[in-house]
This record gives sequence, C-alpha cells and structure tokens, in this order.
Amino acid sequence: MKKFRIIVILTVLVFLAACSNITLDTQEKEIKDAYNNLEVSFIDVGQGDAILIKTPKDKYVLIDSGSQNNEKEFIEYLNKNKIDTFSAVIATHPHEDHIGNLDYVIRQYDILNIYMPKVTANTASFKNLMEEIKNKELKIKKAEAGVSFTIDGVEFLFLAPNKEKYKDLNNYSAVVKVTYKDKSFLMMGDAEKLSEYEIIDRSFDVKADVIKIGHHGSTSSTSKKFLKLVNPEYAVIMCGKGNDYGHPHRETIELLKKSNINIYRTDIYGTIKFIVDGKTLKINTNN
Repeated sequence: MKKFRIIVILTVLVFLAACSNITLDTQEKEIKDAYNNLEVSFIDVGQGDAILIKTPKDKYVLIDSGSQNNEKEFIEYLNKNKIDTFSAVIATHPHEDHIGNLDYVIRQYDILNIYMPKVTANTASFKNLMEEIKNKELKIKKAEAGVSFTIDGVEFLFLAPNKEKYKDLNNYSAVVKVTYKDKSFLMMGDAEKLSEYEIIDRSFDVKADVIKIGHHGSTSSTSKKFLKLVNPEYAVIMCGKGNDYGHPHRETIELLKKSNINIYRTDIYGTIKFIVDGKTLKINTNN
C-alpha cells in the first residue's frame, strides 16, 4: 500500500510538472506573439482623426491628433501606452480636427521624424504646432506621393498629395499606406475624390485590408472606383456622435454596405484597435 501511494504521488507530481511546462510554453508563446504584432489604434477623439501605430518592437508612429475639444481623451490614451518617443509623427493636413493636439505632442515627447505636406494655414492650431516644431529645432520632412520609410518591417508609403497646389486643404492630405507582411492599411486623412483620382492615375497599389475612410465619411470622398480598387475587408470611419456635419453621410454608408465591407465607426464603437501578426487581423473595441 505504501509503495502504491508513492507511485500515485509521483504520478501527480509528474502531471503537475507537465502542466507547468505547458503553461510556461503558452506564456512564452503569447509574449513572443505580442512582440511580433503590429497594433493600429483608431482613437476615439470625437469629430477628428488620431491614429496610433505600435510596431512589432514597440516603436510608435502617430498620424494626426484630433481636435483640442477632445484633448483629454487623446492625452489619456497616449499616457495609457506609456510612450516617451515617437519614431515618426505625420500631420496629414492643417485642419484643427487633425492637428489640434500636435503642439502638445511635440512639446511633451521626443520626436525623431515629423512629416507634413507643404501647405500652411492661418489658424491658432497650425501656428502653435509650428512654434513647438521651431522650439524643438525639428526638421520637417515633406509628405508627398512616393516618399516612404520603414520601421521594424512596417512600411509607410505616401500616396498623396500628388500636386503642389490645391483649392481645398483636404486635398493636401497625406495619404499613407501602412503595410506589415501580408496585411495593409490605407489612411486617407481628409483626401477627397480629386486626390483619389490622382492616386489612381499614378498607378499606385492601393489594395488594402483596412481603409480609414476619407473626410469622416463625407460624400466628398470615397468614390466607387477608388473603393473597388482598394477592395478592403474593413472600413473605419472616424467621426463624433451627433456631429454638425451629418458624418458619415448616408451615401457613403450605403456604398460600403453594397460593397460588403465591414464598417467600424468611432462614434459607435469608441476606439478601434487592430492587432496584426502579418497574416491575420484581430479587432478590439473600446480600448
């Protein structure tokens, strides 16, 4: 009987040790997987754009920053991620709902690179941004079609603007294609149909798994021809609840639905985060 008890105890110990190894292996795999992931967060900043990108090796890129009206939410999200340095900051164009908090970002964080289209605006938010850039002695890199940079295997390619002059500030928008292995995102800023047609004329590869719809879902953007070429699985619309512009417009929503594209809206879901391992996409909301 005593020998039997010893055998039982040894069997249990071996089983527990095996379980422990499985747990450790699982934890190690989860840590390794997390280290190899790209994270793209469309931050809920109301009626505006702010996109935070975390590379597989924990470097950060920021595309726009929302309006000062939503400064609190924007700053809280950045603080939650414990960021001290941005490898790149992209200001798509000088509208307040896109650059309203960038002066804060420049002032509070180390900035390695800043990209902006060559256009100015006579607004307080633009002047504040330029003042902070000057104070930090940063050199602005021109955001224009064909410019690219790569961080941790993630490629950032500008598809627009394609011209030096536009009547509408929206068409100066820096359109950025973000690619990690087999998956890609197309960030449209406020680019309108004119800019979309110019991108098509340049024969850029616009195919993407996720498109950040231009101009908050306005009918000024997202032409049927352009959307067909992008052929995304997901569309993200960044807009505020009950905004004064009626964004997103009904026509845009109908086009997306007819195209069988899954729609995610910040006014409905809050912050939307995509986690990408290079082959698959996972979506988390209300982050």
